[in-house]
Amino acid sequence: MTSANPGPQRPADIAPADSAPATPVPAGQRPRTRLIATDLDGTLLRDDKSVSDRTVAALAAAEEAGVEVFFVTGRPARWMGVVSAHVHGHGLAICGNGAAVVDLHGGGPGTHSFVKIRELERASALDVVRRLRAAAPGTSFAVERTGGLHHEETYPPLHMEPAESVAPAEKLLAENPGDPVVAEQPVLKVLAFHPELAADEFLTLARAAIGDRATVTRSSPSALLEISGPGVSKASTLELCCAERGISPEEVVAFGDMPNDIEMLSWAGTSYAMGNAHPDVIAAASGRTVANNDDGVAVVIERIVAERREQNS
Repeated sequence: MTSANPGPQRPADIAPADSAPATPVPAGQRPRTRLIATDLDGTLLRDDKSVSDRTVAALAAAEEAGVEVFFVTGRPARWMGVVSAHVHGHGLAICGNGAAVVDLHGGGPGTHSFVKIRELERASALDVVRRLRAAAPGTSFAVERTGGLHHEETYPPLHMEPAESVAPAEKLLAENPGDPVVAEQPVLKVLAFHPELAADEFLTLARAAIGDRATVTRSSPSALLEISGPGVSKASTLELCCAERGISPEEVVAFGDMPNDIEMLSWAGTSYAMGNAHPDVIAAASGRTVANNDDGVAVVIERIVAERREQNS
């Protein structure tokens, strides 16, 4: 989700004056970039959810230069139409904060297929709901399954689609939720919304209440938490995908703007916080680029492509 834009930012790779910039590494000593991992909302996408012409050209140039691009997002697979045409070659994207790897080209234009699913077990999801109801009364819940979104009646209209069903979270997560088709769909994440708590306050409270029973993060400016299976994150699923390709963290460049990106930015050998990023994201990244509305991802990709062309000349 998109965070607030704090206004004009300094050029790419230059940290604010009151922070310590990462020590630059000479191009000849940096590992060759083999994969770019980028968040979408607030990062690759502009605030109007579009992909700029400059960014489209940069993504295509990266793939042409032999650099794989992975979109790594909290979005479900069915919300990936805005970028599906810009996944070249492998066609893969990491969705649901690492809960699923999907082939955006699988099944033909406008469709997708699941390649890997890292589900939140039903018993764990029920335990999460119980703990948050006790720790933060007034919390309402939604359940994201592979086939769609289901939520409680008090859950606000925060998403781009109507719910598949509306019922208390305990019923939505029951062994038999009332629909045999839904019962067979893995749970990718539970969403929890609080109408009064501040976003970071709710995140801290929930992590204390849930512990290591699940992974709790957020990508929205509101008090909306995203809860996945233990150890499931953008970083851990990206690491699996990179291992399958023989790509090391040092060969990965990552981009993000919100707390659900922090693990990925910390894992990648080189990482960039957007100019509009959350302060914790800026602290976690090794560099900083300009805001999403100023094509901050494209700015860095263009330099990476230019360096590869120089190395190959």
